[in-house]
Amino acid sequence: MSTIEKALAKQKLSQQSFNASGQDNNLDELPSKVVESPVIHTGNNVLQLDKSELEKRGFLIDNGTRKSIKDEFRQIKRKLIGNAFGAASKTLNHSNLVMVSSSKPNEGKTFVSINLALSIALEQDKTVLLIDADVLRPSINRELGFKEVPGLIEYLLGQKSDLSEIMYSTNIDKLKVIPAGEPHHLSNELLASDRMEALAKELAERYPDRIVIFDCPPLIGVSETLVLANLMGQALVVIEESKTPLADIQKATENLNENLAVGLVLNKAIRSHKDMYGYYGYGYGTK
Repeated sequence: MSTIEKALAKQKLSQQSFNASGQDNNLDELPSKVVESPVIHTGNNVLQLDKSELEKRGFLIDNGTRKSIKDEFRQIKRKLIGNAFGAASKTLNHSNLVMVSSSKPNEGKTFVSINLALSIALEQDKTVLLIDADVLRPSINRELGFKEVPGLIEYLLGQKSDLSEIMYSTNIDKLKVIPAGEPHHLSNELLASDRMEALAKELAERYPDRIVIFDCPPLIGVSETLVLANLMGQALVVIEESKTPLADIQKATENLNENLAVGLVLNKAIRSHKDMYGYYGYGYGTK
């Protein structure tokens, strides 16, 4: 049984348990409404993020975050880093490029993308670049609390010719961000453009110590996400435990490139008893 099949089996059991009880058992939900925190956008493309506000909202900031969440993201990033720079990297194309997606919207993929980037930024010898590639529903700037600034869209349109013009350093050491930029009526088509392919190649080869995380559109209903997937070496598919239908999980993963290393993240997991936090269940491996 493959890793994905095992994860699907676990999901089925969880759904059966949920249906039997008829109620949620203390789900960890994402905030339904986000209040934009004040951020100073200084010169030299530096974003000053409000760490206190981010920590309050459950993001991995310094030592204040709950240890259980840190440990869970640590397990995920270890596999990603191993695939990106270890022996497995020889079998993957662009092994340091990681897409994070979901079957449909509102399953928590952006929350996972940001926390994974923050966790990797804690590494001593690695850096991380977080890219908002969900150009139809961009949210990285809102979640991190900075105003809309030029980003991926402007670069793909050719309005910004140099990558440094859209890549922003932050006051979190080793974390850089490329926001989505201003919405455009050809946003999705731009994700499938030659310029996007060239950008992926540059990011894969230019920084040998860097993990690049793409917060991508959902896999169902956005055909360009599969085009993006072909530019990546690794993929995380975020599913909401006890809520995402099994058919959606299968549909979201069945057309992914067979050479892509695919992992499943079970988000908003049910806590069945006090000593099992269960924020993430995680299966990882090739399809």
